[in-house]
Amino acid sequence: MTRFFSIALFREIITFGIVGVIGFVVDTTVLYLLKAHFGLFYGRATSFAAAAFTTWLINRKWTFKDKRSSLDAKYEFAAYFALMIIGGAVNYTVYALMVSKYAVAAEAPIIGVAAGSIAGMFVNLMTSRTLLFKNLRPSV
Repeated sequence: MTRFFSIALFREIITFGIVGVIGFVVDTTVLYLLKAHFGLFYGRATSFAAAAFTTWLINRKWTFKDKRSSLDAKYEFAAYFALMIIGGAVNYTVYALMVSKYAVAAEAPIIGVAAGSIAGMFVNLMTSRTLLFKNLRPSV
């Protein structure tokens, strides 16, 4: 039984990472589309929200498919987004420091997005799996 949980945890980490890469692409794409109009900071806040929505959709169907929350989908997203804000605070702080302190990161904000995403990823994984998607789905 312990081996099963180790494999399950490994699978969650890998799939969460893959979904994180997809979220990173969404985050970066939206930021680059908005940065000329909203700047590096407001554009990033919007791109983070787009990435959080995208990762919620994929994580609930793939990463945590064998688990469930007890919430209706709209409340589940609200809870997921609230939890992502915890990791997002780490993510955004690293991003803001990078683009504020380093000209290369301000010119190529993907560098700051990447650094922030890596910093916040582990916080997001732990809050997702231990607080929201923590109950095993009943076998059908």
